[in-house]
Amino acid sequence: MSDGAGQPPVVIVPEQTNITSGTAVQEKLITAARVFSDLLKPTFGPKGLDKMLYKSNGTTAVTNDGAKIVAELLVKHPAAKMMVSMANSQEENCGDGVTTTMLLCGSLLQEGNNLLKKGLHPLTLVEGFRKSLEIAKQQIILDSRKIDDEKLLAVAETALTGKGTEGALDLFSSIIVESLTSISETQEIPRAENIAMFKSNTGNIHDSKIIHGVAFRRRVLMDSLPNKLSDVKVAVISGDIKIRKMSRTAEIQITSADQLEAFVDAEQDRKNSISQSLIDSGASLVLCGGEIDRDILHNLADNNILAVGELDSSEIHNSASSTGAKVVDSISDIETKDLGFCGSVVWERNEASDMVEDIIRIDGCKKPGLVTIDVGGAGDIATEEIIRGLHDGLRAASLAMEDQEVLPGGGAIHSRIAHAVRISSESEPGRARLAMEAFSRAMETIPGALVENSGNDALDSILELRAATRNQEHFIGIDENGKVSVIDKAWHPRTIITESLQLACETTIGMLRIDQVISSRGD
Repeated sequence: MSDGAGQPPVVIVPEQTNITSGTAVQEKLITAARVFSDLLKPTFGPKGLDKMLYKSNGTTAVTNDGAKIVAELLVKHPAAKMMVSMANSQEENCGDGVTTTMLLCGSLLQEGNNLLKKGLHPLTLVEGFRKSLEIAKQQIILDSRKIDDEKLLAVAETALTGKGTEGALDLFSSIIVESLTSISETQEIPRAENIAMFKSNTGNIHDSKIIHGVAFRRRVLMDSLPNKLSDVKVAVISGDIKIRKMSRTAEIQITSADQLEAFVDAEQDRKNSISQSLIDSGASLVLCGGEIDRDILHNLADNNILAVGELDSSEIHNSASSTGAKVVDSISDIETKDLGFCGSVVWERNEASDMVEDIIRIDGCKKPGLVTIDVGGAGDIATEEIIRGLHDGLRAASLAMEDQEVLPGGGAIHSRIAHAVRISSESEPGRARLAMEAFSRAMETIPGALVENSGNDALDSILELRAATRNQEHFIGIDENGKVSVIDKAWHPRTIITESLQLACETTIGMLRIDQVISSRGD
């Protein structure tokens, strides 16, 4: 009788644990990832379609923005979660290019799966993809072009295209460039974070404009307060404008009417002192993060000073950044040097609407650290989509200003990368050549998707594009009508293309290196 006979087997994992090994692992992961990328493919490009998202809280959103769609999906599959992580990284780093990254990753996985079925080892695929990525980076360096005013405007237009802004593309692209340019004097690197958005909920998108300052909704407490000011000095106060309450309970014994009158007069004198501090500072506009005492408000109104209270922290910060004011904690410490400046302040009463707040616009700030884009249009869902497009445009344009280099759009750069990798693969002696050829085909997914979403035949267009790309004199890609043509008006920041390629390739390699999936749930 052998040792250990009759003894129960050693149980390491629960019985329901399911372990998948071999090529079936990659096939399952790749299939899940492909479903995710195919979901976004119809939204790609200027002719991309929209998705309607019905959220768990009952609200809906209509968008073709890849980052928005990914953020709303509740994914469970581990491969899909890797794709979501990749999309989030692209959005955080660049603010645009999420759909492109998803399509590239899905196509690389599909091409890799085809080679795995033919017996190619996953590590050979990884080697070929890494070599191809280095070639792609070299091609990006060769094809980079210096930024100028025309290309910067084209970067904004390219990012806005297909985002619900086509009706006023020229207007919004010029607003984006002007917004970033106007803060370049105060910001070393103009960022999208320095541009605020404001929905006017009136007019149409052609009424959109740039405010060299801030706009917000707050109820102006008194009709007698001035509603139109010019050449305004601005005081920004973080706390309340009122007498501080005692932190401890105290009792005051009053034995005569004279004592009561003196107590009331002392309280009023304190309020007058606070009012006089603000009046003496020379401010015509007082912005406050807390409450404003009614008596103090009356005193300020009598001196033609507009006071707005109960602003949140972001509004206080934005107001200070725009006007150049210093945020003051104590009213008694306010000085003339703490004040900011703006050219005009206007507020509109909204009595006839459902909104309880008035619209206050602070404009004409000199050298603002923050400006606001006033987005026109009464449609809530449509306006939200426009704002998402504007954010993409701002991030793209700011990256282009930071990089000082751009790359051609319309799939032109991806087509040139595919051509460079295909040429280099011819000198590769090993099996990695197959992976390099697969990489080049995956790059052509981008122009192919542009053609398909335009209603044209992708195969014929890709073959035509391959032939045209051999001519190195011009950038050849897919235009807005889905035709192969010279690309001279569509440009992307270099960082967006580089990050997209890097993330897509690294995520693909990460999935290809997985040889087992161990599920404790048994699925």
